[in-house]
Amino acid sequence: MRLGQLLNAWGKVRRAGASGSPEPATQAMRGPKPAAGSTGSTLKERYLSAIDVFRDLPPAELERLARTTTMLTCARGRTVYRAGDVSETLFLLKKGRIQIVRETVDGKRLVTAVLGAETFFGEMALIGERFPRDSTAEALDDAIICAMSRRDVEQLMLSHPRVALRFLERVGARLAETEAMVEEFAFRPVAARLAGVLLRLAGDDPGDGEPVLIEASHQELADMVATYRETVTVTLHEFRKRGLVELGRRSIKLLDRRGLEAQAEAEA
Repeated sequence: MRLGQLLNAWGKVRRAGASGSPEPATQAMRGPKPAAGSTGSTLKERYLSAIDVFRDLPPAELERLARTTTMLTCARGRTVYRAGDVSETLFLLKKGRIQIVRETVDGKRLVTAVLGAETFFGEMALIGERFPRDSTAEALDDAIICAMSRRDVEQLMLSHPRVALRFLERVGARLAETEAMVEEFAFRPVAARLAGVLLRLAGDDPGDGEPVLIEASHQELADMVATYRETVTVTLHEFRKRGLVELGRRSIKLLDRRGLEAQAEAEA
């Protein structure tokens, strides 16, 4: 599906659902829509320049990209694309978080990545001719996304090799993260995997000693560590009793980062 067809499909879906009952938020039909005011090139230039792989692009190239990309909004819980979709679109995430999910035919889910702002996703669709997507992308927050066609991506990489190298570096880093995840699933118990996920979601230690708040449900965490929600709930309560975390409604406050780091390294 090319970029124009993709946007067309989203537009038709919004009109069809305008007068009826809302569909489940995770359905692909509830996908992104063009952002209000998305024709403003200056705003898109600021968004594009903030993305790491584009940091060396000259202003003229950023202006050209702003003209050729389409800015979209995607509400929390909506699906950007589904596994099996055939697409030639790269997505640039300016605001919000996107989770990449693999799902079995019987409904089991595994979150393979949670991506924050100022990065890209959907890059595997650019490999080969009409390569189908092998995962689903869902918005964890209200997100602002720029959609970039395969043709524009290829032209940009040919004109600016540094951009191509940064894409390769980022894709390589994601592959390494996936390999580390496979190793965790093979050798680490659930408590260690959960502690590792909490630390990754918290990001780098700011060094100020302040607790870090993570907004995630028990089911979302279960999808990230490949276990049942009930197992995550029991494990989090054990963490709470040990003073590692404080539990809230759809939130976890990290109280003892070093304790969680030790737990993440535990093999039994």
